[in-house]
Amino acid sequence: MSPGHSESEPVKIGLREKKKQKTRLTLQQQALRLFREQGYQATTIEQIAEACEISPSTFFRYFPTKEALVLEDDYDPILIRAFQNQPPELTLIQAFRAALRDGFEEIPADDREAMQGRMRLMVSVPELRAASLLQMNDTLMLLATIASERTGRSKDDFEVLTFSGAIMGAVMSVQMYCLEHEEADFMVKVDEALAHLEAGLSLGNK
Repeated sequence: MSPGHSESEPVKIGLREKKKQKTRLTLQQQALRLFREQGYQATTIEQIAEACEISPSTFFRYFPTKEALVLEDDYDPILIRAFQNQPPELTLIQAFRAALRDGFEEIPADDREAMQGRMRLMVSVPELRAASLLQMNDTLMLLATIASERTGRSKDDFEVLTFSGAIMGAVMSVQMYCLEHEEADFMVKVDEALAHLEAGLSLGNK
């Protein structure tokens, strides 16, 4: 999830917006390919734009920086809508787990693969890791906002913030795990981490 979306109502996506999203995805996919082939630092915006057959100036219409190309996505409205659609009898964490499963079912397989590649970069590239930590503060507040709407509490309520921070901590732990276990499915592991959180984080000796 990336910051910047807190809409309470789903927004219908027109053809122009779909084309824009497709171009953004193409830029990310080509960039990930170049990053794998020649490294993140060695890859330039000009090379990414050339691989997509667009000009560098057009690139900047979609992403303000090379870092943003890795950090940003368009999935927040999907996940917010999925969270809002969960039945009221679910606990907050049950609703969040269900929303992640439902929301990511809407994301095409190619998009999910690109997302996993971006997640690995966020953890492995120092400048991206630093930028993603700053971004996580915004994401935490987004989680607090949607949690507050469901519970009727303030978004700066201590327990709401604690819950949101715990969710973010679980996601960060999965990022670190997936960096060392490339075969792992990021979303499956996120759900497992949230299940562990839901169970009270019990940790016995092996």
